[in-house]
Amino acid sequence: MEYVNTDMLNAVSITFKLALVTSVLLLLIVMPLAWFLANWRHSAKSFVLSIFALPLVLPPTVLGFYLLIAFSPESALGAWWLDLFGSTLAFSFEGLVLGSLIYSLPFALQPLYSGFTQLNKGYLEVATSLGFSPLETFFRIVLPQCKAAVIVAFGLSFAHTVGEFGVVLMIGGNIPSETQVLSIALYEQVEALEYERAHVMSLGLLVFSFVALALLYRFDGNKRHSAVSQHRVRS
Repeated sequence: MEYVNTDMLNAVSITFKLALVTSVLLLLIVMPLAWFLANWRHSAKSFVLSIFALPLVLPPTVLGFYLLIAFSPESALGAWWLDLFGSTLAFSFEGLVLGSLIYSLPFALQPLYSGFTQLNKGYLEVATSLGFSPLETFFRIVLPQCKAAVIVAFGLSFAHTVGEFGVVLMIGGNIPSETQVLSIALYEQVEALEYERAHVMSLGLLVFSFVALALLYRFDGNKRHSAVSQHRVRS
């Protein structure tokens, strides 16, 4: 039996393309958002943070259902997309990207928000005294100091997007070479009782998930150890 076929390779390609596009876009969107939230002082802050964290606890099928309605041609967003591009947003790769941005957003937001809140504000005061603009301060001071948080945010977003199932199934369906990602292809193989191919896909996803998390934990741990060592030297 052929364990790897064209459909499986296409699913791998679509999955990692979706994860890469989603993770890059999330960093661009979430970095300024996380910086704003980290420095925002308002009574509604906990309410706003709860809204952004909803995908962490909300069943994927619930989120996928409402996204499917929002992406349909009968909705304002879906109709606008259809008029602009001549294709539906639902059951398209672009729809998968938009849904993944929403579903994976807290996995990028939480590490960045945590990193920004733990940043030593003394660096910002020094930058201001040197005449740095807010934009210069962010790129020259904040990002280098929070590099670990940025990398963890990217890594978690990427790994989480690779493992998506419920949301991508609801809004993307199961169209080979278009919206069929690995998790859906795996489900299809199980339904067809093709357990050998299902084992190959499952093992690949398991190894990828473990390696990704191990690297992220190791990187974050090394950064914390380095920060503690530098603190002791200064003390």
